[in-house]
Amino acid sequence: MFGVDRPQLVERLGKAMVEMVPFNRTLGLVIEDAEEGVVTVRLPYRPELVGNPETGVLHGGVITSLLDASSGMSVFLRVQRPMRIATLDLRIDYLKRATPPRDVRCRAECYRVTPDVAFTRAFAYHDDVADPIAASAGTFVLFGRAHG
Repeated sequence: MFGVDRPQLVERLGKAMVEMVPFNRTLGLVIEDAEEGVVTVRLPYRPELVGNPETGVLHGGVITSLLDASSGMSVFLRVQRPMRIATLDLRIDYLKRATPPRDVRCRAECYRVTPDVAFTRAFAYHDDVADPIAASAGTFVLFGRAHG
């Protein structure tokens, strides 16, 4: 895929994710694994990302951003070529609080692509994707994709 081995793919995607979207750099997002249509991204815990200083729990918007960025990356991994995309819809179920001061991971999958829209699902978690902090279903519009 993309003409590189898996470690090179992870490195290239990680660099692109940070260079192309400065907000991802601000969050400190790190790609841990990638394959066709699937990505695992880590959000390192940092005090400046906390929503409630009394509990140390990460802000819900940070978890949303992790789910959104990871889902978008899974779209790139599915279509396998650079193109503009935009989040059309992102539905999130928050299932429990993230436990401070632990990092949060996200596993996102792009499971279907049409000529104009890609469909994703993602789970934010600490250690086990089967025990999620939050789950999302997303749709992304694809700009400039060749029809036919």
